[in-house]
Amino acid sequence: MDVSELLARYEAGEREFHNCDLIEANLIGANLSGANFSKANLSGAHFSKANLIGVNFSKADLSKAILMGANLMGANLCEADIMEANFSKANLCEANLGGADLIEADLFEANLTGANLIGAKLIGADLTGANFREANLMGADLFEANLSGANLSGANLSGANLTLANLSGANLMGVDLSRVTLMGASIDGANLNNLESIHCE
Repeated sequence: MDVSELLARYEAGEREFHNCDLIEANLIGANLSGANFSKANLSGAHFSKANLIGVNFSKADLSKAILMGANLMGANLCEADIMEANFSKANLCEANLGGADLIEADLFEANLTGANLIGAKLIGADLTGANFREANLMGADLFEANLSGANLSGANLSGANLTLANLSGANLMGVDLSRVTLMGASIDGANLNNLESIHCE
């Protein structure tokens, strides 16, 4: 299936594109809200500024895909392969990224308010200025992630790994860091409210 066929079928009312193969597809600005792309191969696809509200990308391959400024509010990316994908300034509010592989992904200034990131792999990810307010990052691996200037207020970081992470200037108000691994992490200028529970060395 090529892009023109996909868009024609979507326009005709079809929403099931499970297991489809659209490697490096150009879907810039496309409206695909509510579509099911579970287990699809979308590696390198270009979804910048696309309307992907409520889309099901569970277990899909989105490695190196470009989703800059895309609207993924409420989308399901559970256990998806999102390695090195670009989500800068994307809207991932209330999205499900549980168990997703986001190693070295770019989420610069992305909106992840209320998102589920339980057990997600964010090793080396660029999360500069991202909004994680009230997000669930329980057990997430943020080893060497860049969270400078990120808003983590009210987020659940229980059991998260922040070893060597950059948290400079981050907002951590209301976050319980007692069960968080912070060895070697940078917290210069971070906004904290529970210093007694922090162990960075």
